[in-house]
Amino acid sequence: MPDAGRRGRRRPRRTRAPQAHRGNALHPGAWWIWALGLGTAASRTTNPLLLALLIGTAGYVVAARRTSAPWSRSYGAFVRLGMAVLGIRLAFAVLLGSPVPGSHVLVTLPEVPLPHWAQGIRIGGRVTAEGLVFALYDGLKLATLLICVGAANALANPARLLKSLPGALYEAGVAVVVALTFAPHLIADAQRLRAARRLRGRPDRGLRGLLQVALPVLEGALERSVALAAAMDARGYGRTAAVAPAVRRTTAVLTLGGLVGVCAGTYGLLTAEGDGYGPPLLLAGLAAALGGLWLGGRRSPRTRYRPDVWGARAWLVAGSGFAVAAGLIVCAAYDPAALRTGVVPLVAPAFPLWPAAAVLLGLLPAFVAPVPVPGQPRPPGNRPAAREPAATEEPS
Repeated sequence: MPDAGRRGRRRPRRTRAPQAHRGNALHPGAWWIWALGLGTAASRTTNPLLLALLIGTAGYVVAARRTSAPWSRSYGAFVRLGMAVLGIRLAFAVLLGSPVPGSHVLVTLPEVPLPHWAQGIRIGGRVTAEGLVFALYDGLKLATLLICVGAANALANPARLLKSLPGALYEAGVAVVVALTFAPHLIADAQRLRAARRLRGRPDRGLRGLLQVALPVLEGALERSVALAAAMDARGYGRTAAVAPAVRRTTAVLTLGGLVGVCAGTYGLLTAEGDGYGPPLLLAGLAAALGGLWLGGRRSPRTRYRPDVWGARAWLVAGSGFAVAAGLIVCAAYDPAALRTGVVPLVAPAFPLWPAAAVLLGLLPAFVAPVPVPGQPRPPGNRPAAREPAATEEPS
């Protein structure tokens, strides 16, 4: 009877995060709004602890929800680019000096004499601890912005993002998507060629390895460009429909007037005297610009195969990025000292609790976004894209 008791006992079910399928595929625009929210938050602070927390938040979400597609491998390259920007910023502070005055001199470099018309610029001289710390905070902010953009590149499918653009922005969107996917494809080609050279026992590092890999990568990029141009021409890219002259004039007036209204409304919001006219002018400009985009879409008729739906998960992901940005903006208005770490005099950076709690809201996509299926290079439900030509490897 003990066996019967064990059979009748039910094991508790393990709750798993939902896996990606057509019904719950996340809209790619939600990932970009989330990443831009993190980047906006990074632009409001120079506190290194908060910037490190933003980098950790973006990295955790990317590690939890990125796929095995070629563009998802570009996140590491953006991290290395951010670290390179940080190093360059520190090198400039050492060689060209810093605008921050300091009393703790670390080293004194030989100073190059400059003519009188180059006043305010120096090469060499004193290197202070205050100037280096200021450069470190400034460079870390720039690196955080680059890492947030890299997170969006690694998580959002650029082809699906292009499908969501209005018809008036389709041609410009194609150019932007081609520019955004250039770096991920280039990195994927270089990794594949370096792996091939390692298998053949040839060097893949250093200047020699770089020169041997650069030519096949360039050849593969040219072949991919020719194939892309042929595919765009076969699909009627750049062809427009005939519309009435009155519609074209109305579209131009609405679009240009809307952009002017948006610029004037934004200027009013940023100035103290524009509180009365800024918000209504901004709203009127947005309405006019959206109307112009809607009319302009009639000149480029196209169909969408299974358009992506902006569902509840997309609202949560985009809302988390907006919440992070709004939280840092509000904290900067009420307690700017918590987000701006002073360097004169040198003080240890504090860890403000409320801004840190706002940054942690950016972890929400790691729990609500669907889990990508292992080994799945693209979200399900999309048609398989044409196979791209691989970069030509060197002859063995």
